[in-house]
Parts: sequence; structure tokens; C-alpha cells
Amino acid sequence: MRWRSASRCNAEHCVEVAATGGHIAVRDSKDPDSPVLVYTEDEWLAFIDGAKKGEFDLRSLSE
Repeated sequence: MRWRSASRCNAEHCVEVAATGGHIAVRDSKDPDSPVLVYTEDEWLAFIDGAKKGEFDLRSLSE
């Protein structure tokens, strides 16, 4: 898998993602041997859409 991190990533707080066979894998960049979470492409796209809309901002999570 080809792991990628966000362009805004800093050394302490990053996740890496990789596309693999119709799924998206996510891991902690600080610990590449940590467990990998795997999502379908539809689940990943729904997450990205929600993030862009602010659904996971701290204010919206506390409401």
C-alpha cells in the first residue's frame, strides 16, 4: 500500500491513508505498526463530506 498523509500534517498529529482494493485504510503515522482501520469507499466519502461540512467540529460534537 502507498500511505499518504495530509499536506497540513505536522510531526505529532497525523493519520495516513491508503487506497486498497476498493477500501480506504487509515493508520497512525507515529506508529506504523498500530492497528489499521479499513473503510469502504462510500464510508470514507461520507466521512470526508461530513468533515467538510463541519459535522465533527468540537462545537457540533458538544451540542
